[in-house]
Amino acid sequence: MDSRYLQSLITTIEHGSIAEAARVENLTAAAISQRIQALERELGFPLLSRQGHAARPTEACLYLLPRARNIVREIGLLAGDADTNGLTGTIKIGAISTAMTDMLPAVLRHLTMHAPNLKPGIVPGTSRSLYQAVLDEEIDAAILVAPAFELPKSLTVYRIKTENLVLLSRHMPQDDIQSTLQSKPYLRYDPTAWGGRYAEKYLKDQGLKLQAMCDLDALETIAMLVADDVGVSLIPHWSGLEKLARHCALTNIPHPVYARELVLLRKTLHSRPAMLNLLAQSLEIKS
Repeated sequence: MDSRYLQSLITTIEHGSIAEAARVENLTAAAISQRIQALERELGFPLLSRQGHAARPTEACLYLLPRARNIVREIGLLAGDADTNGLTGTIKIGAISTAMTDMLPAVLRHLTMHAPNLKPGIVPGTSRSLYQAVLDEEIDAAILVAPAFELPKSLTVYRIKTENLVLLSRHMPQDDIQSTLQSKPYLRYDPTAWGGRYAEKYLKDQGLKLQAMCDLDALETIAMLVADDVGVSLIPHWSGLEKLARHCALTNIPHPVYARELVLLRKTLHSRPAMLNLLAQSLEIKS
């Protein structure tokens, strides 16, 4: 059995269609289909249920998926087994959207400089999805908003930095923050998002009940909407905010209870600890 075929199956399931898997793996859709059909012939049962352009795993496929992921992962580690430094192979790093542009460029430069045989793979996602991906060992580590609950002992968390809450408005507020929020359409940082809970707590503590124009778990989009004077918002002050909202006003809310903390999350026990230690160094994390 060719492990590349298993990888194509996993990619198809993760992305929901053969066409999208072909784009990700830089193959034709026909090649992906042939690989999955070869697996089905060898295993003797269907692996995908095709509905229109979508491809969903069959029940039998779901049962074998954890082992298939483990096989692909273990084969991917083979190249690094001969490297006594543990810095050869692939490291999958998850990151929320603001970290993708804020921190990852410097991280990738550091990894490339100090471990030329290391191949970083970047996985975007929400804090919630990335947390689950680390827990399920689908990725090696993730930069995300600190969870609000106690972590299992199987996970280790490192603090990266804190980002204060700010009022973002197109023009400098003429009155206080509360009056400005009430006088303009409110673009709400999705309160169900891990980072959105801090803005929601601020509003609750101030006794403000605002009718949100819309809920967004996309801070870059919120910043661009405010820059176009669509409304105002309460969002964390990440280092790339000024680039998107160059002509906007940022009014700081310095109280730490409303600040968003970014962390690096990883499995406590990992087959390539040197890789994760180097990743922590690139983020200037002190163990």
